[in-house]
Amino acid sequence: MKPGLSRFDYFLNQLQPILATAARQKNPALWLYRNDARTPLFMLEGLSKLYAGLHNGKRFTKIKAHFKLLEDGIGAIDYYDMMAKDLVNNKKIPASVINYLQAQSREKIQSLNETLLENDWLPPGNKRLIKIKKKLEEADWLHEREEVNEIYDFYGETIYEIVSFVQSTQYQFNNIETEVHELRRKLRWLSIYPQALRGAIQLQKNPAAPKHLAKYLTKEIVESPFNKMPAGGELTWMLYLEENHFYALSWMIAELGNLKDQGLHIIAVKEALQQTSSITDENALVKTYQLLGNQQIDIPQILTRASNICKQYFKEQNLENLVIGTSPKKVI
Repeated sequence: MKPGLSRFDYFLNQLQPILATAARQKNPALWLYRNDARTPLFMLEGLSKLYAGLHNGKRFTKIKAHFKLLEDGIGAIDYYDMMAKDLVNNKKIPASVINYLQAQSREKIQSLNETLLENDWLPPGNKRLIKIKKKLEEADWLHEREEVNEIYDFYGETIYEIVSFVQSTQYQFNNIETEVHELRRKLRWLSIYPQALRGAIQLQKNPAAPKHLAKYLTKEIVESPFNKMPAGGELTWMLYLEENHFYALSWMIAELGNLKDQGLHIIAVKEALQQTSSITDENALVKTYQLLGNQQIDIPQILTRASNICKQYFKEQNLENLVIGTSPKKVI
């Protein structure tokens, strides 16, 4: 079996029993959300996104759309559910706001249940997975060395697109969702691909790595299990990423995630206020800050912080120095 197909099989074999168990529940969507179906879906979506850039673009783009539909559905549930849980103990937050967020979570659960049914994801039919597996078996899989070289090119193109995206903002962000959150999404894929590729990407430390990287190498980042690469097994060719630059990437993803989460709390409360009362957009924002308290920084401050850390990170050209290159597997 070609390495590419075996990677899809690995995560499909994780997803399939989760779907099978969900099918026996009264509320399959809720069960999927509570039992981490999102992780294998993320990996499958990432593989589809990557392989669409390598070969059989139309085929993998369609496959990606199926996985993304489920992952987005679980993500929507997670958004409203976590917002409600984060805010429920804040005595300043009106019950109407919490009730709205909980109601939205239930609505997203129902929507995902409909998606599961309409697209035949669940046993006993299970036609969606059967169709995807057939499409995967018919793909024009590359030999290992050729594939790794294509992944190298894909990383280069992706990094160029991200740098261009940030430069287009002139390091001045104006929107949480379309700029801060979107940039984090783009960066995060670079850290998801190594996990999804099951060892085809490894880290290699450059002894002469720039000293400015030290500020990114926190204990939390360096020791994170998400920054440990899967073993390469029987693979003979690898793409190597510079270790400290990969840690710096992980730090950026984490920092942007923290800022994004603070911004989304503001957006969620503001949405709830406007949906549950007659209040103007401006007054809803003022009320939101009052409810969240003094510890909550406002959206302009979030955007400024995100702009500042991105300006420094990208001015240092850290992303451009992430990829070392391809070579035969190094035996340690």
